[in-house]
Amino acid sequence: MRPNIVSEAGLSTRLGQWWEGIPFLTSSVVVVCGVIYLVCLLVGYDSFAEVCFLPSAVISRFQVYRIYTSVLFHGSLLHVMFNMMALVPLGSELERVMGSVRCLYMIILLATSNAIFHLLIALLIAYNPFQPYQYLMNECAIGFSGILFSMIVIETSLSGVQHRSVFGLFNVPAKWYAWILLVVFQLLMTNVSLLGHLCGILSGFAYIYGFFNFLLPGTSFYSAIESSSWLSACVRRPKFILCTGGNSSGYIPSHSNQNAPFSGLLSGNIWRNLSSWVPQRGMPAESTGDNGRFPGRGRTLGSTHNPTVSTLNSDSSLQVRLLDNGSSPNHPSNPAATTVDQQVLHGRQSSGDGTHIGAGGLARHQHSVASEEDIQKLVAMGFEKTQVEVAVAAADGDLNVAVEILMSQQG
Repeated sequence: MRPNIVSEAGLSTRLGQWWEGIPFLTSSVVVVCGVIYLVCLLVGYDSFAEVCFLPSAVISRFQVYRIYTSVLFHGSLLHVMFNMMALVPLGSELERVMGSVRCLYMIILLATSNAIFHLLIALLIAYNPFQPYQYLMNECAIGFSGILFSMIVIETSLSGVQHRSVFGLFNVPAKWYAWILLVVFQLLMTNVSLLGHLCGILSGFAYIYGFFNFLLPGTSFYSAIESSSWLSACVRRPKFILCTGGNSSGYIPSHSNQNAPFSGLLSGNIWRNLSSWVPQRGMPAESTGDNGRFPGRGRTLGSTHNPTVSTLNSDSSLQVRLLDNGSSPNHPSNPAATTVDQQVLHGRQSSGDGTHIGAGGLARHQHSVASEEDIQKLVAMGFEKTQVEVAVAAADGDLNVAVEILMSQQG
């Protein structure tokens, strides 16, 4: 019997395939943190008090460099391995959505905001008039885990899932996932910075609720960096993902339901008044065209396949899936859904036959945003509204791509 080549692949081959699937920035952060730890281990460097985030040193000696050196250094082998293994799925997912340059900017922004939150809370506790507590001012925080907690919050909000599994043991509501991990790590591990992880969670929520929107540049900023000569060597690498979103901003959508009462972490009139001007994903149809807040689809350079052939192949598989869903008892037939299916197939096939799209039409297509009526049509096909809105945002308003995303998720 002929051996199965996939199952007989060696460990080195599988590791190589796994590594090649990690985008450029995420793999670069893993390499940098790993190399820094190995160099420290080989030269015997263990003076982490010089590079960790120490609030008293930042305030008294203005050692701002600690904000960024603290996230790159790790105290032990398990420390760096655990953080990097957690970074690979989180960073890969966000980088594929945002692009490599935009994701790097987000990491720098989160590292800075984490440090600011850390300083403010440490100062507030240390100099409060009731019971001053100086310990946090002299706590030395080190490691990438603060940014990881921010990424957990952002990725959970972006995915739109309702529940998350904690180490495969039990499921928790997605909105409490980061908080549950904070408590679990604090109880199970020693020498864990509660304040560092807490500030990571706060930064993540500040990001998804739009408090950092004024700090996020437009797509032209990232495109200018990608086209610069000093970054050309990185851009040409196959794993580098361009920021190809057609919208003018890089905001991550939150996942609040417009038709349901707000069920966030806080409640009451104060929070409702505050959330009224915070950017939300569930927006009225008349305002969605003016504020597209999804960063767009990233694309990987170095691909050599023919896009026309892949489009035609995806059309055939899409048609089969749509027919299957139309006859499935879980998806009852609906005239509106059938109309959308026919429009999707007709539009995809006409583009595969060589229909030429002008520059003006392409620009209008990239900036198009699906209306509430289009979303309701997709909901009528049997998809959940939250998944439909996320898929439409990820497709930049293209119903064809949105249907493909939804069908692939159910497949």
